Amino acid sequence: MESRTALERVKAILFKKSDGEDYEPLVPSESVADLEEDGHEGNDDGRPGESFSWLEYSIFMMLGVAMLWAWNMFLAAAPYFQSRFVSDEHILSSFQSAIISVGTITNLGSMLVLGNLQAKASYPKRIISALALNIIVFALLSISTTYFRGISAGGYLAFVLIMVFATSVATGLCQNGAFAFASSFGRPEYIQAIMTGQGIAGVLPSVAQIVSVLAIPKQDNWSDNGPDNTGTPVDDTSTSAFVYFLTAMVISAATLLAVLPLIRKHKRIIESQMTTSMTSIEEAERAMRTVVSMRALYKKLHWLATAVFLCFTVTMFFPVFTGKVISVIPSDEAPRLLKPATFIPLGFLFWNIGDLSGRLLTLHPATNLRQRPTILFIISVLRIGHLPLYFLCNIHGNGAVINSDLFYLVVVQLSFGVTNGFLGSSCMMAAGEWVDDSEREAAGGFMAINLVAGLTAGSLLSFAASSLN
Repeated sequence: MESRTALERVKAILFKKSDGEDYEPLVPSESVADLEEDGHEGNDDGRPGESFSWLEYSIFMMLGVAMLWAWNMFLAAAPYFQSRFVSDEHILSSFQSAIISVGTITNLGSMLVLGNLQAKASYPKRIISALALNIIVFALLSISTTYFRGISAGGYLAFVLIMVFATSVATGLCQNGAFAFASSFGRPEYIQAIMTGQGIAGVLPSVAQIVSVLAIPKQDNWSDNGPDNTGTPVDDTSTSAFVYFLTAMVISAATLLAVLPLIRKHKRIIESQMTTSMTSIEEAERAMRTVVSMRALYKKLHWLATAVFLCFTVTMFFPVFTGKVISVIPSDEAPRLLKPATFIPLGFLFWNIGDLSGRLLTLHPATNLRQRPTILFIISVLRIGHLPLYFLCNIHGNGAVINSDLFYLVVVQLSFGVTNGFLGSSCMMAAGEWVDDSEREAAGGFMAINLVAGLTAGSLLSFAASSLN
């Protein structure tokens, strides 16, 4: 009897509501089950809304892919950038840091500005603008791989940083617009679709990098000091870069075409709810929308916002460690897949497979923690304890405490990726269930800001780990 009482006290601490009714689901979970049993269409929170569509899910997933594909292409094309900056040693050693700094700061800045421009925001227009801007940026980058080859290293760096700035603004527009737009449908699955698309955008470049290295007849030399920290052999990679940039442009264009019917459907829904006094779709959207301050949203979503911030702050350490860990089998004895040039991308691949699996895991009802924001916060704190596991691995070939590549790839990389995908997706999906209908769009944008802020904080903190030998 006493043990049961103690257990109840623990539950009360973990699941207690904070600030009165500020952090309570708007509809009890039992009502959701009743609706599902009765066969009624509706949202997962029991409120009337759009029925689930796998076609719409696929479109939002494409948005997720397009959202991060641009950034992944900059990373994948790092050997090409090195070939363009080889004439200037200072630029050669610092261009990657410059790209990362400009990208993360611009992305966060644009998200903060957009988050405070809710009243007159047209989220579909932000999505269209983002995709159109990416098409222009990557068309220019594709052209630059063939033409204007005589430009100086400094001049080309300025051009690249302008392109990074532009595509980071586009990413901010797409993140703010897509999460807010998906939230307006009242389907948490569509938020999960965006997160899954982002996971796919991480897996495919890793696969392409491994294949491209294995396609080279023989490559024994490698360097973990290259601009992408992946051990990819540095060569004249203009053709590969052209393919990278062209692919990014095609993906953005295909996503733009795919999202247009969804935007038209959204407009028809808004039109059906317009009153005679309204003269435009934008006016109807503004009438249905409540402008919510960041402070008010944080008061309702503080557990989820903090959890997603911590999740991605901790996650940003993984690229630094992954670029330093090599196989426990000596390079001259290892099969090609375990040589540094392929083993390091293999580490990225395992992490990204785990990340994608974690995002897909949130679709299963048994893993639904959206009604338990404090548990999601606790998981985000516990993930910090995963980082010391990297010190058990073969960093820079100095020897591993646990002499096993399987331990590194599965226990360290795969599991770290799973927790990132599951936690990040769960937090983003849960946000719409803790606010009013009219606040959902603002909540989606607010959570995206916290996600990007976590990435920025993590990228800055990860410099401490980058100096490890």
